[in-house]
Amino acid sequence: MRNDYDVVIVGSGAGGSMAAHRLVTKHRARVLILEAGPAWYASEDAAMLTWNYQSPRRGAATPTKPFGEFDGCIGGWEIEGEPYTRAEGTRFSWWRARMLGGRTSHWGRISLRFGPDDFRRKTLDGLGDDWPIAYDDVAPYYDEVDRLIGIFGSREGLPNEPDGQFLPPPEPRCYEHAIKDACDRLDITCIPSRLSILTRHHNGRGACHYCGQCGRGCTTMSNFSAPDVLIRPALRTGRLTVRQEAMAREVTVDDAGRANGVVFIDKTTGREERVEAPIVILAASAFESVRILLNSKSARYPDGLANGSGVLGRYITDTTGAGVSGFVPKMADMPRHNCDGVGGGHIYMPWWLDNASLDFPRGYHIEVGGGFHMPGYGFMGGIQRYPDAGGWGASLKQDYRKYFGSYVYLSGRGEMVPNDDTFCELDPEVVDRWGIPVMKFHWKWSDHERNQARHMQQTFRAIVDEMGGEVWADMPSYEDDYGLADGGVIIHELGGARMGTDPDSSAVNGWCQSHEAPNLFIADGAPFVSQADKNPTWTIMALAMRTADAVARYRQNGSL
Repeated sequence: MRNDYDVVIVGSGAGGSMAAHRLVTKHRARVLILEAGPAWYASEDAAMLTWNYQSPRRGAATPTKPFGEFDGCIGGWEIEGEPYTRAEGTRFSWWRARMLGGRTSHWGRISLRFGPDDFRRKTLDGLGDDWPIAYDDVAPYYDEVDRLIGIFGSREGLPNEPDGQFLPPPEPRCYEHAIKDACDRLDITCIPSRLSILTRHHNGRGACHYCGQCGRGCTTMSNFSAPDVLIRPALRTGRLTVRQEAMAREVTVDDAGRANGVVFIDKTTGREERVEAPIVILAASAFESVRILLNSKSARYPDGLANGSGVLGRYITDTTGAGVSGFVPKMADMPRHNCDGVGGGHIYMPWWLDNASLDFPRGYHIEVGGGFHMPGYGFMGGIQRYPDAGGWGASLKQDYRKYFGSYVYLSGRGEMVPNDDTFCELDPEVVDRWGIPVMKFHWKWSDHERNQARHMQQTFRAIVDEMGGEVWADMPSYEDDYGLADGGVIIHELGGARMGTDPDSSAVNGWCQSHEAPNLFIADGAPFVSQADKNPTWTIMALAMRTADAVARYRQNGSL
């Protein structure tokens, strides 16, 4: 294939698409993206306005659509021909998106900045490590991402929840008002959500029409997904090329140890190919990029590329997650009203306490759900648990009508502290359908996360109780990790090639540039030093934009 590219990028998700967009639109570089899946544009391919009843499956999940038949993502925790393995006792599931735009076509669009404290946690509590960069280094790029993509929210002035360049937030729904009232009485901070969904026309894209189906992909491009918002405008420059169905295997190096290309498998033919480029950026998702680096073995790098420190695959994390649903009797038999809105909560609760007074070191935020959502497969399962409900016939139908919308969901999303027992490596015995060695995962929660999950459970129950409701599920025990989701289930994989100033303890520097091969960069979640109690996508994109500027600067001054 052609080899006249300035940069080759592996992966087209949040980081890869942002790096490509920045390089071609601002710096006029010639860029090739290698994407392991097919093309998919929400503006053309989404089933946004399809009713669940139009399908015999009623919208139920499928093997490649675990979040529902009409979900916008192609992929899942298990993909045919692409196994991964787990060490004994490990409970971990690895989500892979195999499509243009990666996970940006189905994520929740929760777009939170890391705060100043999130870059210096070791300084504050002695655990983990500090980042080699600070919030002020990333803040200008957060601002640019806000203005380019669009995000709604409110300016609150909270010390570790930085405000952004916000569009107006939508009003809370009825059940969200009830949740907020309860939180106010409990002194739990509750503010408008911060989502990358347009509430005003912005940069040629229309405002949200509140159909609530963001997870399916937005045909009006009112929410953010990389193909329509970043990749298509970059393609219009004529300087971006996208190679679909290209499964990257390894980064190749020259005799001096510098990256000089990528070997990949054309999934449509099964043929191995190689593309050359003077600069390589990995953005395949954190653990997939680590896998590529570990498979990039050579005489100079026998343990894998960028692994002289031995940290590849170490210090990996996922967001902690636990949830509670509650029945609120006063919300039963509510008059039908417009409960539409964006595809997610209009409110959320950022971390509101000081961990110094608690028995766990890192915080969490709370996401909410409820209301009159579109019924689908499994709708209101367990109807017999409601007062005097169940049975059959006309009375059962009336029970569904009565109790529809009388429940709320509260989900915690918190920070995991990296630990020595949680890492990934190549499995020495298992390969995928293309003969590429697969990843093997080791995962353990510590009491930091368990105690945090216990606090989540207690807090959620207190909120439901304050609303006059009840939680039917028993309080999980320590032995059940207080209801913590298994590793990987929240789909916020980070780490594995962390950044740092010391090449003996990190894989890349503060510009996400390899210590060993200076023309190799990483633009996904792999360089993250810590997780934070905030969804990582906005930080991935801000860092990818910052890294792209560094690549352009180094190209210009000849240091690469």
